[in-house]
Amino acid sequence: MRKKVFGLSFALFATAFGLKGFSQKVDFKEYDLKNGLHVVLHDNKTAPDVAVSVMYHVGSKNEVKGRTGFAHFFEHLLFEGSDNIKRGEFMKIVAANGGQNNANTTQDRTFYYEVLPANQLKLGLWLESERMMHPVINDIGVNTQREVVKEEKRMRVDNQPYGQFMAVVFSKMFTNHPYHWVPIGSMEDINNAKLSEFKDFFKKFYVPNNAVLSISGDINIPETEAWVKSYFESIPKGAEVVQPAIEEAPITKEMIDTAYDPNIQIPAIFTAYRVPGENTKDAVTLSLLTSLLSKGESSRFNKYIKDQKAEALEVTAFNYTLEDYGLYINLALPSGNVPLDTLLNDMDAQVKDVQTNLITDAEFKKLQVQAETDFVNSNNRNIGIAENLADGYTFYKKNTGHVNDILTEIRSVTKEDIRNAARKYLNQNQRLVLYYLPKASK
Repeated sequence: MRKKVFGLSFALFATAFGLKGFSQKVDFKEYDLKNGLHVVLHDNKTAPDVAVSVMYHVGSKNEVKGRTGFAHFFEHLLFEGSDNIKRGEFMKIVAANGGQNNANTTQDRTFYYEVLPANQLKLGLWLESERMMHPVINDIGVNTQREVVKEEKRMRVDNQPYGQFMAVVFSKMFTNHPYHWVPIGSMEDINNAKLSEFKDFFKKFYVPNNAVLSISGDINIPETEAWVKSYFESIPKGAEVVQPAIEEAPITKEMIDTAYDPNIQIPAIFTAYRVPGENTKDAVTLSLLTSLLSKGESSRFNKYIKDQKAEALEVTAFNYTLEDYGLYINLALPSGNVPLDTLLNDMDAQVKDVQTNLITDAEFKKLQVQAETDFVNSNNRNIGIAENLADGYTFYKKNTGHVNDILTEIRSVTKEDIRNAARKYLNQNQRLVLYYLPKASK
């Protein structure tokens, strides 16, 4: 899931002094190569390392029914090697040169990166160009990664307590849109796919004109430009990638459903609301609302439901932001024998209060400090800056500089905006109520 779901941690200086006067501008250079690859360069001398990243605008929403899980599968498959990198050597090369690397996949994009000592920039560029230009996609790699992905699904989803709830919620909240399934996809689909289908998927989506090469670190800009051209410009341009544009009909009636999980002993209650995508002011506002309700011990859910009433072991809210839509979710686990409906009523009462009354000045100031601190922390490392720059170009109408707009967006939200967003989106006739229960024994 996207990094925006949770995570509004405090820094000591923020608590002590606030961030009202803080301004942190990220300077960068951006341009396109002849093959359409968008390049973003940020010279940052604060640490002697460099983050080399490539964001491909392909995720699980680019898949089709019957062939789900492809984007996540390629997150693994493209570490298998290339014409010039032996199978299994990709990660070893990075580690041997003092670096680290990883990748992750969402519904909307796949993100690969290396963080290396600054003097190993050329190595990072070569590795990512090899991944893009001529990876080895054969039966050996496909069969190997099938087993890797199966084990990941068993560990993170099938055998993980509450591991299935997101798949259930998305399947209920999206009927037509490919957000209907989650990135891990179906193992049956992966097993049934032919090698030719994997090759076609790569040829269609993993092309320079569907990617952003974002580099942040201790670099020399002219030198880096020359190396980027040398490694990437000869990669052939692909066909234009058209992102799906599928609209869901509004939800106008409350949906009530039940799901069973054999890995849990404590039931849970979820409410989910479909909300606008991340490139909207409402998405920023709703993220502040989740912090009001559940961030920290003094948040409303924790203060009233968990502490004062002692009815919940855990109660939280989060705004799952994606490109086309988002999901706003409240959830709670009962303490003792407290009925799930009691927790549902408790959460609804707190939402109703936000819909009815403006939050206090103290709460509002706290929300701003939390959100601003989270933004500052996201730019503390070169990989965070590289991803934020790539996000801006990919998801904010090619506005790479969106990273420099975030503080303004946070500060533009008013108490009235928070109340109005709650009124507009968090209504009972617009939601799913999911009773998530231990699987009954036979």
